Parts: sequence; structure tokens; C-alpha cells
Amino acid sequence: MKTIRLRAGKERSLLRRHPWIFESAIAKGAADSGETVRVESAEGQFLGWAAFSPTSKIRARVWSFDESQRIDAAFFTSVLRAAIAARARFDIQSDGMRLVHGESDGLPGLIVDRYGDTLVAQFTSAGVERWKEQIADALLAETGLTRLYERSDASSRALEGLPESTGWLRGDGPTELLLQEHGWTLALNIAEGHKTGFYLDQRDSRKRFADTTRRLGLQRVLNCYCYTGGFTVAALAGGAAHVTSIDSSGPAIEKAAANAARNGFAPERTTFLDADVNASLRRFGTEGRTFDAIVLDPPKFAPTVAHAERAARAYKDINRLAFKLLEPGGVLFTYSCSGGISADLFHKIIAGAGADAGVDGFITERMGGAADHPMTIAFPEGEYLKGLVVMRR
Repeated sequence: MKTIRLRAGKERSLLRRHPWIFESAIAKGAADSGETVRVESAEGQFLGWAAFSPTSKIRARVWSFDESQRIDAAFFTSVLRAAIAARARFDIQSDGMRLVHGESDGLPGLIVDRYGDTLVAQFTSAGVERWKEQIADALLAETGLTRLYERSDASSRALEGLPESTGWLRGDGPTELLLQEHGWTLALNIAEGHKTGFYLDQRDSRKRFADTTRRLGLQRVLNCYCYTGGFTVAALAGGAAHVTSIDSSGPAIEKAAANAARNGFAPERTTFLDADVNASLRRFGTEGRTFDAIVLDPPKFAPTVAHAERAARAYKDINRLAFKLLEPGGVLFTYSCSGGISADLFHKIIAGAGADAGVDGFITERMGGAADHPMTIAFPEGEYLKGLVVMRR
């Protein structure tokens, strides 16, 4: 077994059971891509078993902090079994759920989502790539399913020196699927959609938005960056009289309209715009249009902290424009899925946007990813999705 030794003082994060080891922390030692290495402190103390990645800034990711643990097929079966069992304890009102959430489930770089009888996996690190076949077999064995599709096309694979890889790993079948969630039905395509085909992490927020729309009697709703219309369907299910949905992707807009129709909502209750959100918000302001509720769920503006300053300006601008379009007593559901934007910074950005718009509001709720996208005590980076519900005063 190959060994990497850390620089003096760099063992502290591992002693707190944080799984990442950065290139700058390593004094000596190397291995092949994905190979398991023994990690030691500068004094030779065992710290963990990790997967080595020769090209990534995160040079190794820890599998286990137990010196007696063997990293083999049985290890992956055991960890996968625990992750899947944990989901049975969550209140998930859907037949779509995340079964494995990377580091938070002890499998750095592995994402696995279940849509009915189909699994979709993303292998985004050198370690899980090396064990892909064993992981695929264990996933089917532990779930009793026969269909597993790979969506390893995230940009992070390039940082690991890995090419994109997509297609059926086990079994085959249609990639157009239907998802049941909170009493409504949503279509997705696991071969083409964002992430593994859908934003399962916003499941709880969609339900909250439907409930809020119903409770407050919100009638005119604006859904920005609507993608395939999850929040649109939620608003309509909550009784909104009309929902305007905007996305810059024509195919996404078509799917959003189809999802609204699929759930039986009359077409006159919806308007779908294939347009730029920022430009649309400015145009609505010029036209004097206002809304009772607005959803801002933009794509990732800041993948890392290095992008935070530029992203903060973009988040502030769209929220400032949205505040100006919001009726007094209206509600803004605003989100950031950027790992480089902390919850504290996001709050400050929204506060600044409100001040620039001359608007104040009550923060009635803080939102995050659904329970099957967990953040653990040892890995706070798992909290990538954060949201605020703001009621305009």
C-alpha cells in the first residue's frame, strides 16, 4: 500500500474527520489515479485511507478514518447499504430521491439518484471512477433494481483528469421518465437534463411554495430560471391564477409547458417565455408589471470562493430587480446553489439588493436542500443550496 505523508500541522482537518486533502498539504508520496493510499501525519501517525487524484487540487479524498478498514468491494457495499437505509428514515414525498450524496454519505465524488425503477449515477472523482464496476454491482444488489444510467458529464471530472462518460451501465430502456412528487407529475430526461435529469434538491421548496401560494392566496406568480417548470406546477397546484415562467432554454420551456398541461392546468393560466431573465425583469419594471410571488432559482454563479465577488454582483442585481416587481405583502423565494456563496454572504447580498431597491421585508424562512441531500457536521461544504423566503413589507 502506497503512503502519502502530510506537512506538519496539516493533519488537523483530518482529525476532525474532514475528507479532503489538498495538494499543498502533502509533503511526499504519490499514486495512480484513484488508487487507495495510506495517509499519515508528519510524525507518521495514521490518519486515513484515501483515494489519490494526481491532477486535482484536492489531491486525495478519504474513504475511511479506521486503520483496520479494508477498501474493497465489501466496503462499498457496506457504505452504500447505510446510505440507502438512511433514506428510509426521511420524509420523502416522491418516487424520486437522492440515494448517495458524495462526501456526506462517505463516498466522495459519487452521486446517485433514483427515479422510480431507474438509477442515475455521477462518478466525479478518481476514486469512485476506479471502483465504478463494483459500485454499480452493489447499487443494483442493494436496491433490487436492474437499470443504472451514468451521467458522468460534470465539468468537475476534467479537474480529476477524467473524460466525460454517459450511457447505460446496467440494463437499458427509455431515458424519458415520469416523476411523482407531492401529488403532481413531472417529466424528465436522464440523458439530457441538468444534473441527473432533475433538481431533486428543491423538492421541499416546491412544496413550501405551493403551500405558501395557497395559504396567502397569491394570484400572480413569476418563476425565473424555471427550467422544466417544477415551481410553476407548484404555484398552479397552490391555486395561483396565472404563472409567468422564464428560461433562456427553449427546450426547457417546452418541457415546462408540457408539465403544466400534464397536470391538468389550463393553458390560459400560464405564460412561458424563452428569454433572458435579467432583461425580462428590467422590461417588466418599465412596463409597470408587478407580482404577488416571485421565484429566483438561478444556475450556479460561483462554483468556488474565487468566483464569489463576481457572482455576488449578479445575485444582487436580479434580486434588486425582483424586489421592485414585488407587491407589498408579496413573497420572494430566492436561492443560490453556488458552493462559493455562504449562507451568511447570501443573506448580505439579499439585504443589499433590498436596500438598493428601497424595499424591506421579513425573512420568514431559510431554505436548503431536501433531507436526502444531507450536510454533515464534518463536511459543511455539503450545504451548497441555500434560500431565503422574504415577505415584502
